[in-house]
Amino acid sequence: MKNLENKTIFITGGSRGIGKAIALRAARDGANIVVAAKTDKPHPKLPGTIHSAAEEIENAGGKALALKLDVRDEHQVEEALKDAAAHFGGIDIIVNNASAITLLGTEQLSMKRYDLMMSVNVRGTFACSKAALPFLKKAENPHILNLAPPLNLNQEWFRDHCAYTISKYGMSMCVLGMAAEFREHGIAVNALWPRTVIATAAINMLGGRVKPENCRNEQIMADAAHAVLVSDSKTVSGQFFIDESVLRKRGVTDFDQYAIQPGAPLLKDLFLDE
Repeated sequence: MKNLENKTIFITGGSRGIGKAIALRAARDGANIVVAAKTDKPHPKLPGTIHSAAEEIENAGGKALALKLDVRDEHQVEEALKDAAAHFGGIDIIVNNASAITLLGTEQLSMKRYDLMMSVNVRGTFACSKAALPFLKKAENPHILNLAPPLNLNQEWFRDHCAYTISKYGMSMCVLGMAAEFREHGIAVNALWPRTVIATAAINMLGGRVKPENCRNEQIMADAAHAVLVSDSKTVSGQFFIDESVLRKRGVTDFDQYAIQPGAPLLKDLFLDE
């Protein structure tokens, strides 16, 4: 498959950041995008709403449906998937992008923040994938794509933020398990992770340790996600893709186009040893 024309893509956390960038890249192909996120009214600290994202998607050439969704609520998830499928006549792709992050050690982290990360990252991913199954089984080239890292058991990645690591690795383990479980249905389940930190609103949660000029923009993740989602779901599953590697294999050589400040040193993202 060369593009995502007429494919229906359900993206959690799609009102801003990487989720919105993936949506806009798919919209250029003429895809149907379901923007499923919590922000339906302007946020005092974060840009964008499901409605502003939907407008951008329409302007980019796609069709959009804005749905307010808290992925922690399985009933909301089930209804959102049903509404999306009814609106567009089915669902072809789920992008589990919604994520919560707090990089604190065990002693400093509140249980409220612990529960938030587990509920959004692991439970939300599981719930959305589960609720989408009846629709994905009917799709021609069905994909689930989790924004999750490769599983790396180096203690470095647990030492300073054990709870966040557990929550993201939970998303990664969904890839391992569901890829095997859904293979008989031809449903691909893969993960995508950036080699460098991406300059989104989430870097504000890193306590000032990351400067935007040492980051890449969201477009590199959008282009890499597009490359994964147009692949054959029956032959490409259970993979942990890194954005830069995906694009290099497809002939991309100019990565300055993705840099916030071309030529500046780039900061490696979490969970990657090399």
